[in-house]
Amino acid sequence: MYQYDEYDARLVAERVAEFRDQVARRLSGELSEEEFLPLRLQNGLYMQKHAYMLRVAIPYGVLSAAQLRMLAHIAHTYDRGYGHFTTRQNIQFNWIKLEEAPDILADLASVQMHAIQTSGNCVRNITTEQFAGVAKDELLDPRPLAEILRQWSTLNPEFAFLPRKFKIAISSSVEDRAAVRMHDVGIYVYKNDAGEKVLRVFAGGGLGRTPILSSQIRDNLPWQHLLSYVEAILRVYNRYGRRDNKYKARIKILVKALGADAFAAEVDEEWAHLKDGPATLTVQEYERVARFFTQDGYQPLDGDDQELERQMAQDKRFARWVKRNVRAHKVPGYAAVTLSTKPGAAVPPGDVTAAQMEKIAAWSERYGFGEVRIAHEQNVILPDIRKRDLHDLWQQAAESGLATANLGLLTDMISCPGGDYCSLANARSLPVAAAIAQRFDDLDFLYDLGDLSLNISGCINACGHHHMGNIGVLGVDKDGEEWYQVTIGGAQGNHSALGKVIGPSFRAEEMPGVIERVVDTFARLRIEGEPFIDTVARVGIEPFKSNVYCETP
Repeated sequence: MYQYDEYDARLVAERVAEFRDQVARRLSGELSEEEFLPLRLQNGLYMQKHAYMLRVAIPYGVLSAAQLRMLAHIAHTYDRGYGHFTTRQNIQFNWIKLEEAPDILADLASVQMHAIQTSGNCVRNITTEQFAGVAKDELLDPRPLAEILRQWSTLNPEFAFLPRKFKIAISSSVEDRAAVRMHDVGIYVYKNDAGEKVLRVFAGGGLGRTPILSSQIRDNLPWQHLLSYVEAILRVYNRYGRRDNKYKARIKILVKALGADAFAAEVDEEWAHLKDGPATLTVQEYERVARFFTQDGYQPLDGDDQELERQMAQDKRFARWVKRNVRAHKVPGYAAVTLSTKPGAAVPPGDVTAAQMEKIAAWSERYGFGEVRIAHEQNVILPDIRKRDLHDLWQQAAESGLATANLGLLTDMISCPGGDYCSLANARSLPVAAAIAQRFDDLDFLYDLGDLSLNISGCINACGHHHMGNIGVLGVDKDGEEWYQVTIGGAQGNHSALGKVIGPSFRAEEMPGVIERVVDTFARLRIEGEPFIDTVARVGIEPFKSNVYCETP
């Protein structure tokens, strides 16, 4: 994984010192809250309902064991013993004292971490898929280009005050696991017919109040032009993006207003001034960064598959976990393991305790190469596990509540913290998620249903990505009361789709029954083995709507 050079280290250290002074001036009253607001947001510090929340950057979702131990230390020392992994592959701490925030940033800096650009109208955390570099279906490792984008965008003064926040995702596998089309800019890396590394660029995606899937604006772009072309996109957005209305300020509104072709033409005109300039990447620079992501520790492992099959035959619970939570690796004898943060109703999706973080860090060293990944589905991944160690890892993970075999199933829910913490939320997400998890606590039944995503957001900002869940739940306010709107038919990946609202919203206590009726409709109408999303595409939403609202199908 990438290691800071002297420039990175100096930049982060100076930022910590700067913020320590700003906090001191705020506590003394020299700075008003209005003056302090943009300063704290630039360092990832939000004021929420009960306390400050600190959002820590995890670039492209990659952590070392030492960094995860530091997050455990922060959770134990400065928070209430846990952290919340987000859909942006970051981590949030919800109970931070302002006077301690600079010390936390200093602790983070000691392990090459920070909270820079986790908020504000700037380029946010660059994301990619959780299996980057190890996925068997990967075309190229996207992490070097993601790191180059991170370096280029960090504290770039030209893009520090954009019309609104800006999110970039990059992917390079047959199956898009980075949700490329829901981002302001999505980049797909592949090799063209000539064997050259090239980029397919999408722009104008985003969820929130006006959900839109991005449009392709460029294909077969040589990788050397990554920075200059993204810079051209940002310049066009900075010039024409609306600043008079924050609800219409995202790039998706601009692309939709102009049309994808006209927007692409504007970008090309701007790019003409940047192409082949100083931002053009060289092979030497790419290789310099790529070296940090080369893993030389793999060993030739023979015969492990037979032993694994024997262990699976002897233990059905282990076999179920392997089939659901273990993914094929590009190196024979290894596997990528997903540790579920969603064991059931008692634990909010994405929450991991300090003790669990410590154990995950230890497992990453004992069974892998000391590396951990965070998925945008809020789960934790150990990317390089020897197959011979899977059974031992599973036993320890099960003891720690991290081995629920529900990856991709209904209870593998994505959920934002909602109204329990967030001051922007209209409704609570976590109690609804818990009630649904309790209603569907039968793994045998969930396995019969197959892959089915359920995403929950506490407000229209859509931090839970509810638009892209096969079943989506959105918290809404009705005369000061919490209600929940349901969508179906959303999907992420190669066949991304936005869900459609099925009708009027429901009270919180109705939600488990509503989801149950949606599922019952699916079970009744599906063709054998058909996924939920395919059934919805085939029959439409009307049968679901009729059953949910107790009409005659």
